Amino acid sequence: MQRKNFSSETLWESTIGYSRAVRIGDHVYISGTTSTDKEGNILGKDNPYIQTIQIIKNIETALQALGASLKDIIRTRIYLTDINNWEEVGKAHAEFFEEIRPACTLVEISSLINPEILVEIEVDANILI
Repeated sequence: MQRKNFSSETLWESTIGYSRAVRIGDHVYISGTTSTDKEGNILGKDNPYIQTIQIIKNIETALQALGASLKDIIRTRIYLTDINNWEEVGKAHAEFFEEIRPACTLVEISSLINPEILVEIEVDANILI
């Protein structure tokens, strides 16, 4: 099977040595994604809802670059620095996935790579033919 990598060219990808997304066959794996814009700025500071919306848009961009879409997502993993934000994050998640209904894990972690980042999401997708 052919492997195809996608990079959003953020600083972290080259520093750590990873791809934003990898497609092998019909499977797409999206690395932990944050609410950064193309210049690496954090969008939605202090707002987990806005961060989640931006994260899912960033994920959608990576999926589209690899021939997939949000409807192909079969699993999401959501990492929060404050579990009390689960309702805002869940609301944003549901706006995109209410009908798709992927498997989902939502957990609190102690911190992320930048203290302004409140949410990080990774996904797995299987392209439906």
